[in-house]
Amino acid sequence: MLSAAFKKNILIMNIYNLLKVLTGKSKLVYLQAAMILCLALLSAACFAQDKPADNAPVGNPFVRDIYTADPSAHVWKDGRLYVYPSHDVAPPRGCDLMDKYHVYSTDDMVHWKDEGEILRASQVSWGRPEGGFMWAPDCAYKNGTYYFYFPHPSGTDWNHTWKIGIATSKSPASGFVSQGYIKGLESMIDPCVFVDDDGQAYFYYGGGGVCKGGKLKDNMVEIDGEMHTMEGLEDFHEATWVHKRNGIYYLSYSDNHDVNGKHNQMRYAMSKSPLGPWVSKGVFMDPTDSYTDHGSIVEYKGQWYSFYHNSSISHQDWLRSICVDKLYYNTDGTIQKVVPSAAVSK
Repeated sequence: MLSAAFKKNILIMNIYNLLKVLTGKSKLVYLQAAMILCLALLSAACFAQDKPADNAPVGNPFVRDIYTADPSAHVWKDGRLYVYPSHDVAPPRGCDLMDKYHVYSTDDMVHWKDEGEILRASQVSWGRPEGGFMWAPDCAYKNGTYYFYFPHPSGTDWNHTWKIGIATSKSPASGFVSQGYIKGLESMIDPCVFVDDDGQAYFYYGGGGVCKGGKLKDNMVEIDGEMHTMEGLEDFHEATWVHKRNGIYYLSYSDNHDVNGKHNQMRYAMSKSPLGPWVSKGVFMDPTDSYTDHGSIVEYKGQWYSFYHNSSISHQDWLRSICVDKLYYNTDGTIQKVVPSAAVSK
């Protein structure tokens, strides 16, 4: 089947050949008509290029217009799957320029909608004056409100002033307003909030080899009791994520792997309790081409998925792109190795 652009070129060439054999007044009349036709053809071709074709390429990474990392995926009551990633700002300067959270959603795991920006550092009144440092976030829903959790420093000395900020909205992808931060926490990153079947919410965070978890109060903005170190995790680095399947809790995370130019692997552990103790089960995803990895695991329409990021578009460690692939379990509940699908080039 001929493309629209190819058909356009054939028509223009035919018009040109016709004009070559015409002279005088006839040529002027036909020239005017040809110009109108060419303009119409060019407009149609431009429209065809702007409008996604039915056979437009899909696959990984599934966001290609900006750089994104650390995907946190959730399925909400409207039936759509939403992803809350961080945003790598180009040109990169390490990971300190990360800012301006966007949200993406889908109802078929093929076509993705950019829901737009929901929060930036300049909207966080208690935050670092210089901005930036809006790292891996998460989102939770309870009692009609969406809670967006994000790590952000409160001072210029960013590495020792991390707070876990909270923004709330009645919508999953718009209208978020900063509400302060969770009081009484240590300076760590990578918030994860898991809401169990009974409505109890659990909060996890970590970094630097330490992972801690505890209960959240019903208001979703205060810790209920003490935070506890998660025991039984092998080689924990960061990127805590907790999900539940068939009554078993899973805690996945990135490790400290650094061998032959390959870095973070994704590991997981299992437990009968949301706060452990955990039993390490090994690696479920090998290193990507990025210096880091950070992901989430979620079920959507009967299929489990693993979200992660790589650097296949930029080929730079701090300009990352989010991806997703199917995830499968063995009969004993352990996770099969996730095989990343072929990446695209920009």
